Amino acid sequence: MNFRPRTREEPEINLIPFIDVLLVVLIFLMLSTTYSKFTELQLQLPVADAQAQRDHAREVLVTVTSDGAYAVNQVPVADRDVATLAAALLEAAKAGKESVLIIIADASARHQSVVTVMEAARRSALTQITFATQSSSGRSGTP
Repeated sequence: MNFRPRTREEPEINLIPFIDVLLVVLIFLMLSTTYSKFTELQLQLPVADAQAQRDHAREVLVTVTSDGAYAVNQVPVADRDVATLAAALLEAAKAGKESVLIIIADASARHQSVVTVMEAARRSALTQITFATQSSSGRSGTP
């Protein structure tokens, strides 16, 4: 009887056939793939003057200062209540309900001042409202 412990040989993983198979697959993919270069579409956009496209007759500019004062088309409004501002908007809206109201509010103007302009626009039946902004580069937005 042989009572000596048997030495077990650890199984060895041979990676060479695995690498050979991967190289063959890689070569097959490289040869079978067609390389095509996708180019971007070359477009020439039409040139237009943004100021010429604006319909100044339909625009009503309302300026709101930081202290809450209003001006409609650069004419100061005497009172700061909604009724006075609505009357000034009706007078300035030459195109009637088709007029576009542009609110130019100071960055430090109170929120209530802008809401007052919007309420006056609602009473004047002006439904097209936009806000003038300034981009980070310093150029103004809408007007």
